Amino acid sequence: MNRALSKLPDHERAYRALRDMILNGELAPGQPVTIQGLVDLLGLGMTPVREAIRRLTSEGALEFKGNRRVSVPNMDAATYGELAFARLAVEPELARRAVPNLDAGRIAALESLDAKVDDAIAQGDVRGYLESNRHFHVRLYELANAPVLMSISNMLWLRTGPSLRVMLGRAGTANLPDQHQEALAAMRAGDADAVALAIRADIEQGIRQVQSSLAAVGA
Repeated sequence: MNRALSKLPDHERAYRALRDMILNGELAPGQPVTIQGLVDLLGLGMTPVREAIRRLTSEGALEFKGNRRVSVPNMDAATYGELAFARLAVEPELARRAVPNLDAGRIAALESLDAKVDDAIAQGDVRGYLESNRHFHVRLYELANAPVLMSISNMLWLRTGPSLRVMLGRAGTANLPDQHQEALAAMRAGDADAVALAIRADIEQGIRQVQSSLAAVGA
């Protein structure tokens, strides 16, 4: 556990740890885990873990099962379609609003993150791709200084991330979306509309792949 995380209250540490497990595909959709098992895994008390679970349940990222178990909800095509619609409405706008707050240092940081995305794709590193791709988007969106839109985006990633992980488990990283170079070129030019369009194209590619995966299993 890094030093910054260790300074947080236990309930926030539990929330962030469980959130990352969901986003990184360490909790598979539909696979129940016991609350006690999560307590043991995280090394935190029952109360903060339960609080984190309640928070993630309210965000739609977890659901309660019987016998003190929780799981990541299974995804169906209709629900994913709604989430995809919301992502396409919110995330390009966050990207657009971030552009006035970009400078050479921030663009360089995004370029570094994109290099990690490319490395993960080349190496077939699913977890590395999920982490680096998410960090690229989050780092960009945070620069928008739009807390309401950002909270919506965070919820949408929590809801859709597990489906992306399932798709990657089936298809691998060979054909993953990455319109980041187009977005970065637009950032360097200071073209907010072009950044928004590139981010939209990046998201649309990923959505199509997940939708194909869901259709293949009849979800």
